[in-house]
Amino acid sequence: MTSTDYANPYRPVPVKVLNRIGNTGRRGGLSGRLDVDSLVHSAQRKTGLTDFGTDGHLRALHTLVDSINDEARLNATGRQIQKTRLGAALVNRLRIQELLRRHPEIHEIHLGTIVLIAGLQRSGTTLLQRLLNSHPDIRGITGAEVLNPVPAIDHPERGERARARRAVLAERVFSYLAPDFKAIHPTDHAEPEEEVLLIDLTFMSQSGEATMSVPSYSRWLEGQDHTWTYEYLHRVLKVLCWQRPGRTWVLKTPQHMEHLDAFRRVFPNATIVQTHRDPRKTVPSFCSLVAHARGILSDQVDPIEIGEHWFRKTRRMVQRSMQVRTGTGAGRFVDVSYYDLIRDPNTELRRICEQAGIPFDDEAERRAAQCMQANPQNRFGKHVYRLGDFGLSEHDVDEAFAGYREHYAIPFE
Repeated sequence: MTSTDYANPYRPVPVKVLNRIGNTGRRGGLSGRLDVDSLVHSAQRKTGLTDFGTDGHLRALHTLVDSINDEARLNATGRQIQKTRLGAALVNRLRIQELLRRHPEIHEIHLGTIVLIAGLQRSGTTLLQRLLNSHPDIRGITGAEVLNPVPAIDHPERGERARARRAVLAERVFSYLAPDFKAIHPTDHAEPEEEVLLIDLTFMSQSGEATMSVPSYSRWLEGQDHTWTYEYLHRVLKVLCWQRPGRTWVLKTPQHMEHLDAFRRVFPNATIVQTHRDPRKTVPSFCSLVAHARGILSDQVDPIEIGEHWFRKTRRMVQRSMQVRTGTGAGRFVDVSYYDLIRDPNTELRRICEQAGIPFDDEAERRAAQCMQANPQNRFGKHVYRLGDFGLSEHDVDEAFAGYREHYAIPFE
């Protein structure tokens, strides 16, 4: 069972020592602050490239870094992880721009059919993504691809090997730092992963607020137009398609619920699948995931603050998605009950494929059955979570999500 002692996260002994040394250094006057100029120059030195593309990424990066420095209270491990993560995003942007410069034909690629899963966190989105990815005609984005979308421009085969090694290493490091996390959100570098890690390349994703306390960045993010973010995602998908072609794609990130208007401007023909589950379960389950993730990066995890933030954020995601759907033709959306998906996945897959114009034959059904068998619930341990741990009650949730529950006929679990 996963721990619920969120204020005292698990620490391997070497990590405890590293954090203690880092904290001592900061008290001694050594700066642990991240610096955008240093990150930019480091990425340019590593690649020998200078063109990051022209969009709003630098403004977003400055806003995120300021919030991290002022609010996130990272430990030494957290600072190093964020420095590495942000630096890697800049390196990936440079490589993407260089690949597009060398191969302008990439811009002309037609991605084909897009199926987007945009349900709330912890509502069966990962299972549904893997089931659709098991379809022989549907292409997901692997964990290796989202971490390293352009592994090497001059040496593709060597780059592919490096991409796989990096993904395996990232998976092992994450499991070492937070053994409980695999029970909450099982990851596999060969399985489809959320494209939020590609949106990270714009520094406009929910990843920051899901892993750190960055309230000023979160408020700023909510006030932005995310259209250019999806335009960049569209470009990166073409880059991935150029490397490994696909005619039908399955995408999945709960963040899309907050920005379906911007998503639809860039992907107007996508079929959007919304999964629905009792908010009494989805809200505390995701708060628990956030608390475990923040516990890697900070020694100061406040479950009540996490509850307040993600209770409000989840309600905002639901409200914004319902507003977009009110003014959109119903034919672009498919609603999937978490409970129907668990009980009879093939029926739900068949409905989605029919709506998106994708054949669903005996082979697709057989592969889906294999996928279900390979992904049993609680295979890495039981995820334990409670609303009260985050300062929330069933009454709070029922009152906030009453309209959502009624509209989609969501049962109490």
